[in-house]
Amino acid sequence: MSISANDPLRHFLRHTLATLAYRAGKTLRNAPEGFAHFRAAKGTRTAVEMVAHMGDLFDWSLTKAAGKERWNASSPLPWEQECVRFFAALTAFDQYLASDALVHASAEELFQGPIADALTHTGQLAQLRRLAGAPVRSENYSKATITAGRTGAEQAPPVFEF
Repeated sequence: MSISANDPLRHFLRHTLATLAYRAGKTLRNAPEGFAHFRAAKGTRTAVEMVAHMGDLFDWSLTKAAGKERWNASSPLPWEQECVRFFAALTAFDQYLASDALVHASAEELFQGPIADALTHTGQLAQLRRLAGAPVRSENYSKATITAGRTGAEQAPPVFEF
């Protein structure tokens, strides 16, 4: 199944990507020194490995959407570069969804695979921040200013943190 340019599911997917960018941005910004290599336990991914995987998820999403599915497992770059790569991959996928190009995968498949996986990893990164002694502030995310198309590292300031 594919998604046509005027399908409302495209807008919903784009809003989901903007939500992910907002939440991921909060976990990635102002990470303490050494956080990139922090891991919860032996055999788990480090923070930078997780961000690299998230970038890979959106590179993959774009290839799925374009009808030329390809997976690539990247070796992590330094923290700042990896964060930039993640937001660039997320934005490239969002821009494809914003275009008139046919999406060659169902909205359900895109959501339940790469998008849901990245949301899970964003939560894991928030937990790693807490374990590393640098928690992010809690927030009423339903009040956040989240707009489809805003998928870069620069996000609106929080509306209601606690």
